[in-house]
Amino acid sequence: MSDARSVMSISRFRGIDLYNSPANVENGRSPGAPNMIRDEVGKVRKRMGYHKTAEYPGAVNGAFCLGEELILHAGEKLYRQDGTEIYSGMKDGRSCGYQMGGKLYLLDGKRFLCVEGGRAAPVFGSGYVPTIVISRDPEGGGEAYEPINLLQEKFTNSFYGKSAVTAYQLTDAGLAETEVTAQKLTGAGVWQDLRENTDFTVDRTTGTVTFVAAPGESPVTGEDNVKITAAKAREGYAGRIDRCDTAVLYGVNGAADRLFVTGDPEHPNQDHYSQMDDPTYFGDLWYSVLGQENSRILGYSILGDRLGAHKDEGEDGRNMILRNGTMEQGKAVFPIVNSLQGPGAISKYGFARLGKEPLFLTGRGVYAITGEDITGEKYSQGRSFYVNRQLQQEPRLEEAVAFAYGDFWLLAVNGRVYVLDGLQKSYSEGEPYSSYQYECYLFENVGARVFWTWKGALCFGTDQGGTYAFYTDPDDPASYNDDGAPIPAWWELPEMDGKLFYRGKTFRHMAVRLSSAIATGVEVFGRQRGIWKKLYDAGAAARYLDFSYIDFEKFVFSSDTTPKTIGGKIRLKRADTVRFRLQNLEYNEPFGIYDIAVEFTEKGNYKG
Repeated sequence: MSDARSVMSISRFRGIDLYNSPANVENGRSPGAPNMIRDEVGKVRKRMGYHKTAEYPGAVNGAFCLGEELILHAGEKLYRQDGTEIYSGMKDGRSCGYQMGGKLYLLDGKRFLCVEGGRAAPVFGSGYVPTIVISRDPEGGGEAYEPINLLQEKFTNSFYGKSAVTAYQLTDAGLAETEVTAQKLTGAGVWQDLRENTDFTVDRTTGTVTFVAAPGESPVTGEDNVKITAAKAREGYAGRIDRCDTAVLYGVNGAADRLFVTGDPEHPNQDHYSQMDDPTYFGDLWYSVLGQENSRILGYSILGDRLGAHKDEGEDGRNMILRNGTMEQGKAVFPIVNSLQGPGAISKYGFARLGKEPLFLTGRGVYAITGEDITGEKYSQGRSFYVNRQLQQEPRLEEAVAFAYGDFWLLAVNGRVYVLDGLQKSYSEGEPYSSYQYECYLFENVGARVFWTWKGALCFGTDQGGTYAFYTDPDDPASYNDDGAPIPAWWELPEMDGKLFYRGKTFRHMAVRLSSAIATGVEVFGRQRGIWKKLYDAGAAARYLDFSYIDFEKFVFSSDTTPKTIGGKIRLKRADTVRFRLQNLEYNEPFGIYDIAVEFTEKGNYKG
């Protein structure tokens, strides 16, 4: 007499579990599910594919929105979306950019660029000219007013003139050959332009300007009446911002109105910030030294009204430094308020915010900076437990690039994309100090070097110069190919050992409920004693007829669009454990799983 029939049923699907062995993976998770993704919460489907949009003669290093236009950085050149080249001579490496005031500012580690009106030009030399001193006597002195601009050799001195004095001493000697300009306030309250070698002469060695006729006293009591603008090349200033390749928008009280930049290899633990709403002005005093010089700043996270700077592992455990922005005596300051212990960042491209949570890549996996509700302290927690074992083995993690798209956090490296699902969280005993883990998925054959979004679509560029866009219509069968190639996708079930692992099992029936589609199908495989074999092929059972899309090789007359239950007899006898795989390798075929059930009996002890 046989034992009673048992049923294993799964109706809620989560993500993959690449950390535990297949025998220890929970039902609902998969030990292997390439190219599958969450559909509605609790259901999974094949991911949509992508199509090529353009080809460039160099690796795609960045893509940036400027109003209604897309700007592409590929190889050493910058292009408009129509392929028009607008700049040459960039660094052939990944760049970053931010739009401010209708202009796009780009950092590539070689030259800080501004893109406007379909043209690109270096910012150095065209930036804001600061007035570094005011109320200065012709002989010297005065009141410091604005710091020198790291992006501009020019500077202005503002003088309070004297009646018969013709010689005016600038704050700096050793002036550059750049033309010196001057202005004089007239009795009518108008600033009159004066020209070098016509209205005055310049001794560049001493920094002395001598007027043909004395400008005289100010016609307005207490107000400066002479302005002189000259230029000086200052050692170590040129290139300080050009060499940066990492940036973030941040400001006083968390406002996104100043550009913070870092990445200068000569000053790896320093960053600089710009004037409010003006990235052409980086004062030479507006910088911070964060931690030890042997530990680089790799990226940033915004935490409420605070800015977190992430260091690499060289900072002796204190790998995140927090600052806030305040006003003191009318000036913006950004003091350090805390430093946090935790794993250091590993990739300068591995930062992206998922919802309200900033995530970043470390050598131990993906981590988040969180705020503890009771104490208000900040600390880091792991978020990628289920893929950490494989993720940690990936080579070149320092090249991994992160991007947030909708409810998902993507991490691309070595042709794979690790996906964290912001809508599905669970607690794992393997990470006892983390409040939850995100459910995870894994895409294969996506060679993303950089990501961006354009008109609602997720796009990426490759090392080979191709740009691609993912399809956006999950109901269209034509969305399920990778630039003309089929997308191999499957969902493996955890290893099944029945109610009693030592009993012999016979598996007799398997039922699958698939999401209905114009063209879809499933092949079911079983693995017994290490060998996979096909158990059945559902064929056209889950398809329905739609005259807007007809593939005569997959033609059916059914018009039923509801999910389809497909059952099949299977025969796996005298097994101790079995694994099942549901797969779809077909071109232009959606593949979604709603439910799975397996019937089996247990009889006698397994004898091997």
